[in-house]
Amino acid sequence: MALSFRQTEILDLARSDGRVVVEDLAQRFEVTLQTIRRDLTELADAGHLDRVHGGAVPRTGVTNLGYDQRRRMHEAAKTAIARACAAQIPNNCSIILNLGTTTEAVARELLQHSNITVVTNNMNVANILATNPGCEIMVAGGALRRSDGGLVGELTTQFFEQFKVDIAVIGSSALDRDGDLNDFDLAEVRVSKAIIRQARKTFLVCDHSKLGRSAPARLASLAEIDTIFIDQPLPEDLARKCADWGTRQCVVQAEEA
Repeated sequence: MALSFRQTEILDLARSDGRVVVEDLAQRFEVTLQTIRRDLTELADAGHLDRVHGGAVPRTGVTNLGYDQRRRMHEAAKTAIARACAAQIPNNCSIILNLGTTTEAVARELLQHSNITVVTNNMNVANILATNPGCEIMVAGGALRRSDGGLVGELTTQFFEQFKVDIAVIGSSALDRDGDLNDFDLAEVRVSKAIIRQARKTFLVCDHSKLGRSAPARLASLAEIDTIFIDQPLPEDLARKCADWGTRQCVVQAEEA
């Protein structure tokens, strides 16, 4: 399929932002909603995008985006999300931070916290918090994933089972409309399940691009999460489910970063 100039730009936007919205694209290109929907359908038929409610996301199949690409995506939103999350983590507590670029942003927001213990399987988190003298850091063992500095595997799971912490802060690669948290790596999923079991409270940090994204391995449900920190409101049907489950939604604005 030969792409038009508009379709090429739409595809670039989707890859850089993680998601495109029909209304935003129609306004940007000064065309009708029908025209944008047709563009997205053609891009989806060609295998470039996956259609989701209200727009489209890049087609990644069962392979996650590269770490550097994920780290650069939605940086302002991640900073705002991390700041809101860190504001609800008190001094004098124990925390688990797992893998992900947003959990690393949370680590940066914890640099001024005092008398905290952080347990992590994320080498980047450990390196960030090493500069905070008020933070004791416990790093899991396991197989090192060189692509993102993560430690995974049975040894990692067993390590986390030795702890009972006040708060776990986790990320997720995808969030379904039914409230399921999904990921790409089964080994990482097993570790994250153990983390949730070993925490008195669990915070989920994720930006809006995870909504409607597809990943094959189920991690948990929002019903198991105490608070989700996100930069856009959840769809109404999912927000109602969260209210029934007692899962609090904390929506932040990227401009706050």
